[in-house]
Amino acid sequence: MSPRAVLDRWIAAFNAADPDALADLYHADATNHQVVRDPVVGRDAIRSMFAAEFAAAEMVCIPENRFSDGEWAILEWRDPKGMRGCGFFHVVDGRIAFQRGYWDRLSAESLYASPSSD
Repeated sequence: MSPRAVLDRWIAAFNAADPDALADLYHADATNHQVVRDPVVGRDAIRSMFAAEFAAAEMVCIPENRFSDGEWAILEWRDPKGMRGCGFFHVVDGRIAFQRGYWDRLSAESLYASPSSD
């Protein structure tokens, strides 16, 4: 599977909030490093990360630009609440070996904060 095809499947699985389908796109020893957090290493840990994130908030990835070059796919995205970011996916033998994402943590916390009980 090409990096672009992997990216398209990743977007579909993300928007379906399906941590199992997402995890299946990664190598067993893959790394997912969202730069505002520590890297997550291993398919099982990546699956757990996505499951926790989907349980905490409704997340939607609206692709703005998709690029591919060699073993890399690149995604610029936004979501319905105004968040924006980008991701870099190193795809080896049809699976993600490494992913790095950039997004604004402070904006995410303000947009997705739980309502106050005051």
